[in-house]
Amino acid sequence: MPELIHIVPMRELFLYFSLYSFLGWCMETAFCSIRRHKLVPRGFLYGPVCPIYGAGVVLMITFFTPLKGSIPLFYVSAVVVMSSWEYFVSWLLEVTTHMKYWDYSDQKFNLNGRVCLWISLTWGVLSYLVIFWIHPPVERLVQSFSPLAQTILSSCLATAFLVDTVFTIRSLVQLSKVLADLATIHDELQVQLALGKAELQDRVEERATALRAKYNRQALLVEKYSRRFRSGYSKLRVGRKFQLQHQIHLEDILASARQAKENLDRKIQQGKERLQSGIGSNN
Repeated sequence: MPELIHIVPMRELFLYFSLYSFLGWCMETAFCSIRRHKLVPRGFLYGPVCPIYGAGVVLMITFFTPLKGSIPLFYVSAVVVMSSWEYFVSWLLEVTTHMKYWDYSDQKFNLNGRVCLWISLTWGVLSYLVIFWIHPPVERLVQSFSPLAQTILSSCLATAFLVDTVFTIRSLVQLSKVLADLATIHDELQVQLALGKAELQDRVEERATALRAKYNRQALLVEKYSRRFRSGYSKLRVGRKFQLQHQIHLEDILASARQAKENLDRKIQQGKERLQSGIGSNN
């Protein structure tokens, strides 16, 4: 019975993960730097690694190696599995960090902007290149180390990954908190805009001015905490939950207040006229 999963020792698998995370970072950084004509260090973490590539290659090694005997089955499996992996990572990052790190919405045949057809087909080609051409010499290199050396090296790399992840999560938590506060302020501005239809100008102006100042402070914090991520991801955008659907200006709120005041004065005047008409008819 043919094997369904290619079994690899954990220490060896983590070395593959680390190496291909680094190679993935190099590939994506070079691609984006060429497109933008300047150095664009990519990656979710601070270090020169893109774990999505490392984990993706680990999936290839584990599940696609047993399929090397059938190229069509290998390719179709690679397209489906790797596209599912990319979709899952995109969804997970957006849920946990409230940001989208890539968006294929402008590409044809995309699914919720997380995956698209040509990228999925490219995953199949990359899987073939990795398993048939790139990984065999890498595997020989890693297996040339003794088990003890592999354990020590993988432990050091795991420690570096852990420290990097802790600092990255700390930065993202700060950014997520600021985004949440910013969304709350946006909701308050919406409420003030609604209240402007029923309140006088001086009350709305005082509250709106305070909210605008608070909004601007939070916007500066968002710029500060997201600077590193935006430098590597030019299309980085806030998740739908924290998007400001439209900008509210103080002038809009005051205009609503003035209109409400005019409507109120008009109704008062109409009431006085009806009252005077009633008194006149009784006389």
